[in-house]
Amino acid sequence: MPTDLSPTARALRAMEILQNRPGATAGELAAGLGVTERAARRYVGILREAGIPVESARGPHGGYRLGRGTRLPPVVFTQSEALGLVMAVLDGQPAATDVDDLVGSALSKVIRALPESVGRQAAALREHASAAPDRYSALPDPATTSALVASIAARRRVLITYRSESGKEWEAEVDPWSVVVRHGRWYLLCHSHRAAAIRTYRVDRIRAVQQTAHQFEPPHGLDPVAALEENLGTGWEFPTRVVFLAPLADVAPWIRPPMGRLEASDDGCVLVGSTSNPTMYAQEWLANVPFPFRVEDGPELRAAVATLAARFAAALPDRP
Repeated sequence: MPTDLSPTARALRAMEILQNRPGATAGELAAGLGVTERAARRYVGILREAGIPVESARGPHGGYRLGRGTRLPPVVFTQSEALGLVMAVLDGQPAATDVDDLVGSALSKVIRALPESVGRQAAALREHASAAPDRYSALPDPATTSALVASIAARRRVLITYRSESGKEWEAEVDPWSVVVRHGRWYLLCHSHRAAAIRTYRVDRIRAVQQTAHQFEPPHGLDPVAALEENLGTGWEFPTRVVFLAPLADVAPWIRPPMGRLEASDDGCVLVGSTSNPTMYAQEWLANVPFPFRVEDGPELRAAVATLAARFAAALPDRP
């Protein structure tokens, strides 16, 4: 914690710790406050003097906890926390500079609730900062995201309605394992009963979520981020297979996980995966890899590469 906080601020921080970790010991409370155990007990005493019931129990399972019916004060931010919050919001949602934006409206309420000295700087940062939108980012519907997170927490299977980038729509019954935010995009990592395999779906393309009565257990030791990276390039409607005439070690830094799985081969390395958008795959991904390659599988991807090649060839007419 910052060393320049007042006793009142530390007491409020102590109450926040007890709210989040009922049964915290004096040692745990001291570690959270950055003080000695004796000082931590003193802050507990300050809370009690202010009329906030803090119960304590001795023994190996003892500790401090807030009494029932405790009315908590408003959330208190330090200046650094407030500015960091505004920066994070603007980084993730550039439109939040506009007060009419949904997130921008919520940010305005937070800023107005801040103490004048802190809120003034947060408001100035929000007013004078500009953020360029990430063309790859996509903000999903908050209600859809909330429904998915609730089902993940309850470990309940859901029925989702999904619309692909091409406009094709279908329903799938899935076990929702996790929601992962990656480079400005929100993904649902799940097990699809329709495909009997792991799938990753863009949350902004999920049109409806219906929780079912079926329970599920996520895989033991699941690493959602690693699993998402591994499965982003699989399960889409158009297969891809691209051979690069260069060593795997040279090609690997240019391959993004959604492009597929890169493996060594006799004459270089091969990239095997799938995509829902062959044109984007050819124009934005393959065109950026600076090594010779040939598309061995995926008629849709072959057609997209041929179209791209023809466009570039037409841009270089024969000189007289």
